[in-house]
Amino acid sequence: MTKALLLRLKLVVGVVLVMVLVHVVNVALSGQLNQFGVYPRDIKSLHHVVFAPFIHGSTEHLLNNLVALSIFSAISLIRSAKFFLTSSLFIIVVSGLLIWLVARDGFHIGASGWIFGLWALNLAMAWFDRRFMNIIIALVLSFFYGGMIYGILPADSAVSFEAHLFGAVAGTIYALCYVAIKARARKR
Repeated sequence: MTKALLLRLKLVVGVVLVMVLVHVVNVALSGQLNQFGVYPRDIKSLHHVVFAPFIHGSTEHLLNNLVALSIFSAISLIRSAKFFLTSSLFIIVVSGLLIWLVARDGFHIGASGWIFGLWALNLAMAWFDRRFMNIIIALVLSFFYGGMIYGILPADSAVSFEAHLFGAVAGTIYALCYVAIKARARKR
């Protein structure tokens, strides 16, 4: 196994382990970590933008997010570890800030914004950078995960569709910026 592949595998496993550990602590504390979710327009919760994706309300919530996050992380890591890390940070911060600015009242927790961001990023890369690899990735994602588009619509009051929507927006913005910066660098 090459060093680069091992590093990418360690990143995915590391994220999974951190989320599981946070969930175990949250269960042991009877859900007290949920207060570190993003609560819209509450200045005290603004810095929770970076913590909220790692907190989950139930084991089912965690497991659903871990599967999807692992898959979309692995796909993003095809490009590089740096691409995955920078896009993930961008998606987490931008979607979290948008949730903080305009979402419904209530604590918004979970990795679904990050997941929808990585999903949209990989689809948008095919649109903005029409390389063969990007198109193949987008076609595979569209076939297997095209139904995720419905997740950005308000359907269940207990689910933060805002996280889904703003994650997808952040992923698309990152793809656009990434491709534009790369194109500008090639012109120099």
